[in-house]
Amino acid sequence: MEEYLKSIHSKIQEYFAILSPEGIPEFLVEYIKTPQMQKQKNISTTCGTIYSKMFSNRFWNSSLEHSIGVALIVWNFTKDKKQTIAGLFHDIATPVFKHTIDFMNGDYETQESTEELTRKMILDSKEIMALLNRDEIKIEEVEDYHIYPIADNNSPRLSSDRLGYTLLDGIGAVIEVWSLEEIREIYTNIEIQQNEEGIKELGFKDKKIAEKFVKGMSQVSKVYVENRTLFSMQFLADIMKKMAEENLICKDELYQLSEQEVIKKIEQCQIKSIVNNFEIWKNATKIKESEALVPNRYCVSIPKPKIRYINPLVRQKNGFVRISEISEEASQQIEEIKHLKNKKYAYLDFDF
Repeated sequence: MEEYLKSIHSKIQEYFAILSPEGIPEFLVEYIKTPQMQKQKNISTTCGTIYSKMFSNRFWNSSLEHSIGVALIVWNFTKDKKQTIAGLFHDIATPVFKHTIDFMNGDYETQESTEELTRKMILDSKEIMALLNRDEIKIEEVEDYHIYPIADNNSPRLSSDRLGYTLLDGIGAVIEVWSLEEIREIYTNIEIQQNEEGIKELGFKDKKIAEKFVKGMSQVSKVYVENRTLFSMQFLADIMKKMAEENLICKDELYQLSEQEVIKKIEQCQIKSIVNNFEIWKNATKIKESEALVPNRYCVSIPKPKIRYINPLVRQKNGFVRISEISEEASQQIEEIKHLKNKKYAYLDFDF
């Protein structure tokens, strides 16, 4: 485990230390070390966009780092093993290029099509099942993190998952909007509160810190729905479809191979259009956009992308309220994300 932690970017190491000042709990280390979890080291949280020059990610952030971060947040606030392990496992069924495969499955709006495999991935791991049996934990208690509101809840509420990817993406995994000290300031201001429905939820003690979080969150969330992002995810999905149609890759390999191994398959395949188009996308520095369909080009439109935003609770004298209800600035930033409009089409100069 020590060797793995040394291998990840120093910013992520420091980020983990903020999330759990006492370190990674020993029981969690054993689950992290299982082969099924270690496979996640080879999958980027950027859904494959990191491989194109259109994006300027500061460092590699894998699905494993994200999952560990979520688990540490859950542990920090609950000290509950079952909830923490459920948080760790929530992306265990993640395939290469992450949510890109949801696009391949036609699920670009909710981006949940791969989650149904979580139980199977856990059951198929003799190492994980042995640990669960030893710890007297039933698979039903860890296979679905949605049952624990601190781990996950409905958007736009604040959960460990939503907090985890927003903070980590915001220190450079996607875009740099916060320093590590600002992350510490934001994180230490969070507590467990009770929302409008009487359900536990993460929220802020201080309005100013909540506003700072929403400001950074809005910048991160915009990247998720930019045309360059959505285009790239659709392009990679279409590449995978084409490879599957030509029997160059099978569905199981999306869950077994690393992204580098899949990229090697793409770049060394015998179909020139796949190789050439992938090379164009890799070296493109910006996307082209249009309000009308551009003929004889790979031109795509994503009608309903998943809008990721957070409207957190804030402690007030009379209880807990959404930041949008007490801050005009935060309310405007949230509304801007919700109603963000791209040009209708995005394209590059090749025909698939």
